[in-house]
Amino acid sequence: MSDGSVESPSLHRTPPPPSPSPSLSLSRSQQQTPRGRQPPPPGADPVAFAVVAFVAICFVLISFSAPSSILHQVPEGHVGVYWRGGALLETITPPGFHVKLPWITQFEPIQVRNIPCGTKGGVMISFDKIEVVNRLHKEFVHETLLNYGVHYDKTWIYDKIHHEINQFCSAHSLQQVYIDLFDQIDETMKEAIQRDCTRYAPGIEIISVRVTKPNIPDSIRRNFELMEEERTKALIAIEKQKVAEKEAETQKKIALSEAEKNAQVSKILMEQKLMEKDSSKRQQQIDNEMITKEAEANRLKLTPEYLELRFIESIANNSKIFFGEKLDKTMVIGHQARQSA
Repeated sequence: MSDGSVESPSLHRTPPPPSPSPSLSLSRSQQQTPRGRQPPPPGADPVAFAVVAFVAICFVLISFSAPSSILHQVPEGHVGVYWRGGALLETITPPGFHVKLPWITQFEPIQVRNIPCGTKGGVMISFDKIEVVNRLHKEFVHETLLNYGVHYDKTWIYDKIHHEINQFCSAHSLQQVYIDLFDQIDETMKEAIQRDCTRYAPGIEIISVRVTKPNIPDSIRRNFELMEEERTKALIAIEKQKVAEKEAETQKKIALSEAEKNAQVSKILMEQKLMEKDSSKRQQQIDNEMITKEAEANRLKLTPEYLELRFIESIANNSKIFFGEKLDKTMVIGHQARQSA
């Protein structure tokens, strides 16, 4: 036997591999999973998924069915206006379906439909707006809602006003509806609606009705405008004539007043002159009477005895007395000069 031994293959054995850990075996099993099949996610629960889906469906149904729903409809003849947080938005939507934020944005439909009607002469006109202010009495709320529902005003007011305005137009001409009787339409509509409400829905009280000016064809409106212009011109001419008549009457009164004043002044002046002449005449008469009385007094006064007395007094006042049949001319002249001095 030699030192180098040759091992037999049957006698040589390799040691067994170590046993893999559970985590390693799991990862290997995942690696060995086919790609076409995905394992369910961990923690997946079909019951929880069904609950979440049910809540989501309920939320969508409530959102679309409640008054504050996402989807809302604007009826024909109306426009939609919106409020958000109490502030009026500038958005205005036409008739149809629209979407808004639920519970945050409020929506109201506003009627803008023109109300057409035909007059007695066959002319079609329309009213832009008819406003009706009404009130439902508290004691009739249950009966009214029971009979006509929450939209009782649509039956007895909004639909009724269309009928009544057409009845009014068909019974009157365009001239009456547009001009002559337009100021009576409000009261007529109020009485007509209130009459039927009192009979069939006594809890509804019509407070007021306001009808806007109707829209008429342009050609007819132009004719009315021309008529109004002519009527205005005629009224202006009449007023001018009245003013001219008033001015003429005023001038006449002024002239009469001036003439009366002048006549009165002339009369006063004439009376003054007559009074002056009468006064002068009376003064002359008085003077004549005084002269007559003085002459009579002198006549009664100049008696022979009085004359003799005056003669004696005058002789007594003379300083020199000349006696004789003929006096010297120089002496007489000197005597007269002394007397004149």
